[in-house]
Amino acid sequence: MRAVWIIPQARARNVERLGRYHRTLEPGISFVIPFVDRVKPSLDLREQVVSFKAQPVITEDNVVVHIDTVLFFQVTDPRAADYEIVNYIKAIEQLTATTLRNVIGTLDLEATLTSRDRINTALRGVLDDASGKWGIRVTRVEIKAIEPPPSIKDAMEKQMRAEREKRAAILTAEGARASKILTAEGEKQSTILRAEGARQAAILEAEGQSVAIDRVFNTIHEADPDPKLLAYQYLQTLPKLAEGQGSTFWVIPSEVTTALQAVSQAFGGSLDDAKSALQKAARQSDGEPQELDQGDGPYELGRGNRQKAEH
Repeated sequence: MRAVWIIPQARARNVERLGRYHRTLEPGISFVIPFVDRVKPSLDLREQVVSFKAQPVITEDNVVVHIDTVLFFQVTDPRAADYEIVNYIKAIEQLTATTLRNVIGTLDLEATLTSRDRINTALRGVLDDASGKWGIRVTRVEIKAIEPPPSIKDAMEKQMRAEREKRAAILTAEGARASKILTAEGEKQSTILRAEGARQAAILEAEGQSVAIDRVFNTIHEADPDPKLLAYQYLQTLPKLAEGQGSTFWVIPSEVTTALQAVSQAFGGSLDDAKSALQKAARQSDGEPQELDQGDGPYELGRGNRQKAEH
């Protein structure tokens, strides 16, 4: 009985005149003929979202999974949405379930869990083509949840745990290997550095001894000591030879004869006097009587034994 209709924004109403589709009322004010025109229920032209309940789907490897889907769509043609399909929401839900079974049937469980973008793209293409004649445009399809059976979940958890333990063992082994390599490299460098240090120390010590010997040699030759001083140095050195516990005899070079002669001449004595003094020094150092034997070669102070030292 109303003749004036006010249509809100993003809404639309179809008008039937004498039982046939006449026109679609646009947002704003519209006038109809009472008792002749019949205004049908309002259609929402905004984008809508529908969540469908979980659908049981069998994968290619015969695993039953339950998949929840969310559909985004928009009515683009109010006339087709009102006259081409009785209930477009129910039709979209059934079409989604059918398409989902077709897509998932070509994938195994692992691909199903990791290929959501592929499934969404396939669903949106099929639904958009099928719902175009209904005046509906499917804008987006999303997989909300994929629930495999409990036994499959347990197996997946065990597999994941094993993979993590494997990665942990590999990382631990790699860490130990790297540690051993670094330790070996450090020991190698340390050994090399110690060897280099010992080598440098030996070289420096040898160079120092060489310099010292050279200086002593040059100093002695520059001083030009007389035979008296050399003989005195011989006598000063002989008692030190017997200080060791294993010293049972002394080997005296033959040049000592010359030194003894020089000493005897220097102090106004004879060679026999010098020998007596040497025997006395030997007895004091060894604690036993010693004899001085003279042979053809070097002289030896021993326990009554005469030996010839060879050079």
